[in-house]
Parts: sequence; structure tokens; C-alpha cells
Amino acid sequence: MNELTSGDFTGSAEPFALFASWFEDAKKSEPSDADAMALATAGADGLPDVRMVLLKDATPAGFVFYTNSESAKGQELQANMHAAAVFHWKSLRRQVRLRGPVTLVGGAEVDAYFASRPLQSKIGAWASQQSRPLESRFALETAAAKFAAKFALSEVPRPPHWFGYRISPLYLEFWSEGAFRLHDRIVFRRQTEQTAWHKERLYP
Repeated sequence: MNELTSGDFTGSAEPFALFASWFEDAKKSEPSDADAMALATAGADGLPDVRMVLLKDATPAGFVFYTNSESAKGQELQANMHAAAVFHWKSLRRQVRLRGPVTLVGGAEVDAYFASRPLQSKIGAWASQQSRPLESRFALETAAAKFAAKFALSEVPRPPHWFGYRISPLYLEFWSEGAFRLHDRIVFRRQTEQTAWHKERLYP
């Protein structure tokens, strides 16, 4: 029997196809934000940091999210272009973990995604000096009003500091809850982005 047919796993032996299947299940089952993932980075000092971001694309090329490059995570990625992430879909009792090198998403792709965002989200990207000290809520609202007025008669361009990042995993783990803590864990590993995946089951 194929290892991936046991428990909640599908028969796929290719991790991106398996992720796509699980992600579709999560979008139907999770009450909100099935695309939320905990993103872990580390700065030049080696200290890890983690926060929630939203997945915006998932293909065999990798997992994409967008952020202000001047934010804490942007600065940490500049110092160390590697990251890890985890999805937790409580309604399905499933998790997916991944880690690997990070590259910048191409400018045209970033521009196209930014153009698809709601107007207020575009304004917010200009108004927020993400991760830096904020003197008051009023100061943030004032900045948003200033940029709303500035772009009132034109398209809102992408801020020069607003980038897309793609994690190209070398490690992908699929976890499914089992009775009495006898969970299923299937891991896909590869040495580089060009080499074949190696699949194995782990003890829970």
C-alpha cells in the first residue's frame, strides 16, 4: 500500500500536489484565513522571530507572501534569506511545515498582485512604516489620509519598499492527527531545488 494512502493522506507522492489538495480542503473547512501561515525568520544575530502572514501563491516554484521590506521580517530576510513556515488547519486537524531558501518575486509579478489589492490596502502599504515606533493611532490615521489625498486622482503605485518573497522549500512535512497521539507524519526532503524529493514517514 502506498504510504500516503493511510490516515488522511492522499495517494500523491509529489508534495506540491499534496499541499494543493490539503489547501483546497482547508479553504472549504476553515472558518477564516485558511491561507494564514506562521512565518519564521532569523536576523544577523541568529535570534528567531515568528509572525502570521498570508500565503498569496503556492506553486512548485515555492510559497509566496508580500511585505514591507523595511519591516522586521524584511530586514531579517535581508540578513538571512532563509525562512520556515507552518500552516495549522484546526478544523481538519492537519499541519504543514516547510523551510528553505527565500528569493525575491519578480517586479512584474509584484506589481500585478499589488494592483489587485483593495484601494484601502494599497493606501495602508504607503501609510505604515511597518515595525517602527508609532507615536499614536492618530499619526497612523493621518498618514493614511495624506496618502489617500495624494493618490485621489490616480492609480496607487506600489511602494518602492513593498516586495514579494518566495520560499522554495527543501523540506515539506505533512502532519495529520491520529487517535491516542499516533499521528501521521510524512516528510519530503531534497538537497537543492533541482534535485528529486525523498519521502519518508516519521514517528509522531
